Amino acid sequence: MEKAVVITGMTKQFSNGRGIQNIDLTIYQGEIVGILGPNGAGKTTLLKCLTGLTSPDRGKVELFAIDIQSNYKEAIGPVGALIGPAVAYEKMSPYKNLKMISRLYSGITDTDIDMVLQQTGLTPFKDEKISSFSMGMKQRFGIASALISKPRLIVLDEPTNGLDIDGLLLLRKTIQEISKHSGVTFVISSHHISELEKLCNRFCFLINGEVSVYEAGNEPLEDVYVRKVEVAVR
Repeated sequence: MEKAVVITGMTKQFSNGRGIQNIDLTIYQGEIVGILGPNGAGKTTLLKCLTGLTSPDRGKVELFAIDIQSNYKEAIGPVGALIGPAVAYEKMSPYKNLKMISRLYSGITDTDIDMVLQQTGLTPFKDEKISSFSMGMKQRFGIASALISKPRLIVLDEPTNGLDIDGLLLLRKTIQEISKHSGVTFVISSHHISELEKLCNRFCFLINGEVSVYEAGNEPLEDVYVRKVEVAVR
């Protein structure tokens, strides 16, 4: 299988002692990988280094065999991401925002915009101002903006924040369908263990800045996670 992400020896340490250290991780095309860990474990730092938003102190990140540090523009081209709160011109509608974003890419049509709005449940609200949206609705728009470029790799940091039950179900369905039909790779961090368990086929536990990989199995994911956290704090 093609390697979508290869992280080798990645370390990023901050003055408060937090960060990540000696991360080695390979993610293959078409996988849905969940990133789990307590607050402050380094999940967002890992995703920022993966997408080039933060430079690691040492180590290497390759996206589809392209080094992100030496050739950022080419490496990040097939990547869509939502890291942090969704960013939008709030006095504009989701449709107009996506129309503006689409100009950064070639070959994105109005039909593609309509499809993304449908996938994220925003079609009934496509012409409303984003300033009138709830937190969950804004999060849906952020996910739509990550999808609009038709990426091969999508990185989502806490995408379930603010989503109601309908939003969670729609997000799960959207990710599963895109992965199944288009072979897109997803890397998702979340505190919703049960939701990740329904979505992902592989999990990375990030605890005390170090990562361990767990393949989906018969044991409940929450039990595995709790056991790893208990071992780490002893």
